[in-house]
Amino acid sequence: MKILSVVGARPQFVKLAAIADAAAQRDDVEHVIVHTGQHYDAAMSDVFFADLRIPAPDVNLAVGSGSHGRQTGAMLAGMDEVLEEHRPDWTLVYGDTNSTLAGTLSAVKMHLKVAHLEAGLRSFNRRMPEEHNRVLTDHAADLLLAPTEVARDHLAAEGLAERTIVTGDVMTDVCLRVAQSVKNAPVALPEGIDPTGDYAVATIHRADNTDDPQRLAAIITSLQRLDMPLALFAHPRLVAKAKDAGIELAGGAVHVGEPVAYPDLVNAVQNAAAVVTDSGGLQKEAYLLGTPASTVRTETEWVETLENDWNRLVMNPVELPYAVARPRPTAERPPHYGDGHASLRSIDALRARS
Repeated sequence: MKILSVVGARPQFVKLAAIADAAAQRDDVEHVIVHTGQHYDAAMSDVFFADLRIPAPDVNLAVGSGSHGRQTGAMLAGMDEVLEEHRPDWTLVYGDTNSTLAGTLSAVKMHLKVAHLEAGLRSFNRRMPEEHNRVLTDHAADLLLAPTEVARDHLAAEGLAERTIVTGDVMTDVCLRVAQSVKNAPVALPEGIDPTGDYAVATIHRADNTDDPQRLAAIITSLQRLDMPLALFAHPRLVAKAKDAGIELAGGAVHVGEPVAYPDLVNAVQNAAAVVTDSGGLQKEAYLLGTPASTVRTETEWVETLENDWNRLVMNPVELPYAVARPRPTAERPPHYGDGHASLRSIDALRARS
């Protein structure tokens, strides 16, 4: 059986690490990796393949940046030739990026089967490009690999129950494995933060937070007012938008660093007192690692993280200092996201249906 994975962005590389490892454990599986080049910066791409021990991509479309339409169109143009050459039994797409949608559309139009990993997530916010990508992909795909029962319920409500199986979340597989491997490693933080004291970790990158200069300024001002030092691992989008708006990211509690390798991020989070983010993946990783998160959004796809105040939605940036300073929850964190074997279940689901 031949599986062709289509990835292009940092969170997808983490999921790919789990799938590539699981595929290698099955003698009858050939795994082809296609990197669209959506994240093309070495710190956002190449280092992930190295640090997570992912095989080098078989194909790199190198589409680079651009508007959503141009980027997706460039991927579509490049995918046809790749699919014609490989004719996979399954085209496996991940998450909710432009790479996800482009891989899906290309395969569907060539009458090739598509499986969607992390199917059924919904924010119900149609302003988010990711929401459109999720919904369109789920309705086009042949097999929906849902990470949670909540995701299964969403798919059933949309008439997609027969295509759906719950596998657990493959990011859990990687997160827990990496967390254990770096447990005793030094914590890599921006200069000026004592890793032995209380500190917070932050990532901000979504358009709703970065593209409005007033909102971005309010977020950064609130972060600078925190009562503990904050390591802001600055996504290239955040850096560019802040520069355009004349906003200085560093200052007060905020210490700015470049995006770090995934093992370093996991280590920083598992030793942190708090996380601030608008990333779906980091919300969930904070939950898995037992670090309270404050999510700068109006909604979350990972609603399970909100139980017992392990994650809190912060719609108004002014409230960030209060949310970050809240007492650490003492309640348990149920294993909503699986047992660490979701990737093998996903591969075996494809094998059973090839």
